[in-house]
Amino acid sequence: MLLHLSISQFTLVDQLELEFGSGTSALTGETGAGKSITLDALGLALGDRGNAELVRAGAKRADIHATFDISDHPEAAAWLEEQEMDAGPEAILRRVIGADGRSRAYINGQPVTLLQLRALGEQLIDIHSQHEHQSLLKKDTHRRLLDEFAHAQELAAETRIHFKTWRDQYRRYRSLADSAEETQARRDLLEYQLEELEQLDLQPGEIEELESEQRQLANAGQILSGSYQLAAMLSGGEGDIAEHLHRALQLLTAMPEQSPALAEVAQMLDSARIQVDEAAGTLSRHIDRFEMDPERLAEVEERLSAIYQAARKHRVQPHELADLQQQLQSELDDIGAPDTLDRLAAECEKLEQTFRATAGKLSDLRTEAAAELAEAVNAQLSDLAMPHARVELALQPQEKPSASGLEEVEILISTNPGQPPRPLGKIASGGELSRVSLAIQVVTAQTSRTPTLVFDEVDVGIGGVTGDVVGRLLRQLGERRNERAGQVICVTHLAQVAARAHKQYLVEKHSDGEAAFVSLRELKDSERREEIARMLGGETTAQSLAHAGEMLERS
Repeated sequence: MLLHLSISQFTLVDQLELEFGSGTSALTGETGAGKSITLDALGLALGDRGNAELVRAGAKRADIHATFDISDHPEAAAWLEEQEMDAGPEAILRRVIGADGRSRAYINGQPVTLLQLRALGEQLIDIHSQHEHQSLLKKDTHRRLLDEFAHAQELAAETRIHFKTWRDQYRRYRSLADSAEETQARRDLLEYQLEELEQLDLQPGEIEELESEQRQLANAGQILSGSYQLAAMLSGGEGDIAEHLHRALQLLTAMPEQSPALAEVAQMLDSARIQVDEAAGTLSRHIDRFEMDPERLAEVEERLSAIYQAARKHRVQPHELADLQQQLQSELDDIGAPDTLDRLAAECEKLEQTFRATAGKLSDLRTEAAAELAEAVNAQLSDLAMPHARVELALQPQEKPSASGLEEVEILISTNPGQPPRPLGKIASGGELSRVSLAIQVVTAQTSRTPTLVFDEVDVGIGGVTGDVVGRLLRQLGERRNERAGQVICVTHLAQVAARAHKQYLVEKHSDGEAAFVSLRELKDSERREEIARMLGGETTAQSLAHAGEMLERS
């Protein structure tokens, strides 16, 4: 429900602050006073297009705030939560239009797109006028109104879920079916490549071990020859390292007196002699065990050649073959088994049956409710000076099922006897369309999710008894609906409509000789009676004041 509307520097408005509550509020005033400016500003806050011409002359920007109470509107609260814009029981919509024509939009202080602003606005307010019918001309709205009237919202939601599940699975099936030959070819290649790598059976660390062994076996001759030469140098006879160390120790021992330094030298030489003896022993054992194995060398080189060849074939480094094998196996698992296509086809058929069964139940509810809704709307049209108008809800089967079900719902109307029903948007008279909108809203008010209804000059072309009926209906819409506080805002020229409203606001245009501006204020008691009298006859007289008083008392 709209709580507060703040308008700043918008067209002829300097600064305007409006407080709204539940019930029906009427905006009245002289022709040309600017009654529709308030609704135009509200429309901008809800996401209508704007331009620089809407900014008051001389101002830098127009700024409009609309504050809504959403504590009784779980759908809007859920939408805000999904968008991470929830801020408690209120939603504040803001629109700023600069003098350069640039526009900015905000919800609860967060910058948003106009699309987001419209998405939330359509849930909060439904505007009906001769020139703009936000939602009643949309087939989606026709379907929603019918489903709410039939109490089929949960079944409609279930239908959407089943359709999405079926559609997603069918898309996967079609994707696999369309590329079945390519998929099979890829599967065959993956299986062949994996079989080769599995036969290769490369073990962790095997390449490093083989390369080390290959180097040793390939250089066996040089290694053995060098080992013999080294053994001779260590302890191979006269002049070897061991003999020289032994003579050095004898020289030190033969000295008559040894200083600490010489004693230390003797220890180091003795240690060196021991290490040389140990090295000679180790080398001797190495030579005894060393074997030249050409056959093993051939085996190692053949194994390495197979590994290198596989790496070149797959264009990877040898050490990357293990990772490649895992990647190929993962891709093969994703492709699935050859029977995946048949399994998916069976699942799609089962999901389609579930969707069609649910959608069929929804169609039955819609068919039954469509006749009841049309009958109730036609009864209201008769009271609204359209006795020959006949509304019907057409349920046209769709060529392809959709998330909304098996049929398209559209409200059609015939305004004259013998005239075939046509879509609402084809109606020539804006006044007729306004009254049709009013009739439909009256009937669906108890089930509608939109808390605030706005009517701009719905009384065009009517008067007398019919005008009183319109006023009564608008007041009825403003009463509590479905345990929710109703709210109706209407711009009217008709005294019968204004008198029925719970609150009345007067729109006036003023001028200081240099610029014009618009003001709006709530009327109380005698002021309201005087405005009703003016609307009755233009000139306020004792008789018109008395008549206005009677109308207010009767309302």
